[in-house]
Amino acid sequence: MKQTLRIDFVSDIACPWCAIGLSSLNLALERLRDTVDAQIVVHPFELNPQMGPGGESVVEYLGKKYGRTPEQIAETQAMIRERGASVGFAFGPREHIYNTFDAHRLLHWAGIEGKQLALKLALLRAYHGEGKDTSDHAVLVAAAQSVGLDADQAREILASGQYADEVRAEEHEYQAAGVQSVPAIIFNQQYLISGGQPVETFEQAIQQILAESAKA
Repeated sequence: MKQTLRIDFVSDIACPWCAIGLSSLNLALERLRDTVDAQIVVHPFELNPQMGPGGESVVEYLGKKYGRTPEQIAETQAMIRERGASVGFAFGPREHIYNTFDAHRLLHWAGIEGKQLALKLALLRAYHGEGKDTSDHAVLVAAAQSVGLDADQAREILASGQYADEVRAEEHEYQAAGVQSVPAIIFNQQYLISGGQPVETFEQAIQQILAESAKA
């Protein structure tokens, strides 16, 4: 008999380690598909909340924020591409960083419609795989439509500012709980794992959590 498992995945679309972490987590769950029935709930976190329209060059932004040289950034991106490939996520060239608030609003709506995880994966591919501007409403609507969401409704939500308060409230909730970096993955609202961990790390952690739940 399968055990149920709730997974709260706090992340940002602009975060490459979130793409790696989610891909790795999904592979772990696939390995454990005969023993676990998992529900992944996506929650918002903004790495660059002050990012303006049009975004900013990755090299310029990371240089200012972390003091990294273009060579260091290139090395890190090569390592991220390698890690992504190991878990089935293909990183393309990423030259710009964009604001992600509207994408989080759309993800909130997708959760109501039962397509949140599918949209999250589509947006991660659009941003990290194809280098698309995920602050552009046309890009967001196309991603929504690609997972079976209504394009006209998506446009209305983006134009109206709907779900802004809900997204802000969730961001504040997790910040107040101590989440300062992403991905933050919380299992059964008790156990926290941070970062884009290897598949085996997630697999072992899930097995241990299930074993403890069975004893309780």
